Amino acid sequence: MSTTASDALPSRLQQLRELSVVVADTGDYDAIVRLRPVDCTTNPTLVKKALGLPVYAELIERELAWARTQAVADKSVVDEVADRLTVGVGAMLAGLVPGRVSTEVDADLAHDTAATVAKARKFMAMYAERGVPRDKILIKVAATWEGVEAARQLQAEGIDCNLTLIFNPTQAIACAEAGAFLISPFVGRILDWYKSRGQVPATIDEDPGVVFVRGVYAEFKRRGTATVVMGASFRSVEQVLALAGCDRLTISPELLEQLEASDGHVERRLAPLPREERVIVPVNEARFAADLAADAMASEKLAEGIAAFARDLDALRADIAQRLA
Repeated sequence: MSTTASDALPSRLQQLRELSVVVADTGDYDAIVRLRPVDCTTNPTLVKKALGLPVYAELIERELAWARTQAVADKSVVDEVADRLTVGVGAMLAGLVPGRVSTEVDADLAHDTAATVAKARKFMAMYAERGVPRDKILIKVAATWEGVEAARQLQAEGIDCNLTLIFNPTQAIACAEAGAFLISPFVGRILDWYKSRGQVPATIDEDPGVVFVRGVYAEFKRRGTATVVMGASFRSVEQVLALAGCDRLTISPELLEQLEASDGHVERRLAPLPREERVIVPVNEARFAADLAADAMASEKLAEGIAAFARDLDALRADIAQRLA
């Protein structure tokens, strides 16, 4: 039987791995084993889903048993169990992936620099107690101005950060200037905003989320910044492939499986640019606030994203409280 050129190609996921670091946007243990990402992420939504997975049953029972030894199962105990489960799931995932696990700081602290720094330090100490080195963890923080300032402090302490909910160029640049290890611009949520207003791109190259990430990537390379650009929040395989070559791409298991099951040539769409020497005025709080205020999409999606993450954390805590009742 003859073999066509298409048959001879590895899957699109395999090809993509040669161009970008592939990250799994999940806490699903079995999916990570199956799909072999370099990095993965966890957040309250994913931790809550993990509560229903058999692989985490022992961890969950151990932390609930600890809670039952406390004098009163009040809010502080529930919050502590949520933290312990978050780090417990992250520690298990850290044993699966060769790279990093992003661990999200409470979204309800998004506008409190000191509290964000304190929670990040606590998470790192908890990971250390479980034998997970700091170079396996990224602390995930919402990219408010307060979050940017928290990242500036944490990076100075050697705690690497993933600044998330990036929708605006100034927001991205501020994160890089703070020394953030990584930023997560949200491709799909940007497209969602425009589509909800009847603005549907004619081609993938006109997709506003794709255009935004390409622009941020190019600016970072021209500046020579070390901050990693990780495209996130994908709605389709086409969006993922349109950013092939981006430093990292965090992709849901569903889209990873579609990429694994499909063939066809994957073209590099992003490539490093030479650094440009130019005068750069650093972003300050006033410019950050003004540029976000002038960007309705970014302002709305940032606030909406923080609120959604906070609701997910509340749901996780409610689930824990119910199990303890």
